[in-house]
Amino acid sequence: MAHAVRILGLDPGLTHTGWGVIESSGSHLRFLGAGAVSTTPAEELSARLCRIHAALVALIGEWTPDEAAVEHTYVNKNPQAALKLGQARGVVLLAPAMAGLPVAEYQAMEVKRAVVGTGHADKVQVQDMVKRLLPHAVLRRADAADALAIAICHAHHRGTRAMLSALARA
Repeated sequence: MAHAVRILGLDPGLTHTGWGVIESSGSHLRFLGAGAVSTTPAEELSARLCRIHAALVALIGEWTPDEAAVEHTYVNKNPQAALKLGQARGVVLLAPAMAGLPVAEYQAMEVKRAVVGTGHADKVQVQDMVKRLLPHAVLRRADAADALAIAICHAHHRGTRAMLSALARA
């Protein structure tokens, strides 16, 4: 049996940052936990970013993942919203990196293709496939389902990434 790797999937958001933890051993996936870190627009931006960071640090301490995967965010038409989302994404990348975890990044279409089989799947299709691939998953929020999809995508791609990394070092 292959060594089990614990993967933390993260779906960045300023209001809701989804998180999901799975274990991957060969082609076997096992659900461990999922949820969302939430903030409110009434809070100062700095306080919201601190809350996201503190929650992610606590999650990393609780679940002790081996690797993390983060979804790229869409370019928003509203520049102010895009900047705020970018700052939240920076915190989401920073927390696992500061914990010493390797952090992989995936485009939304890449995640959908890995989980559903098509890069143009909608959120309902992604959630349905996450439930099929992780039958014991408890999905209270769409953000958590998205984070689990990111973790699943990373589980599928990590072998290829390791091989390419080894080739680059050779």
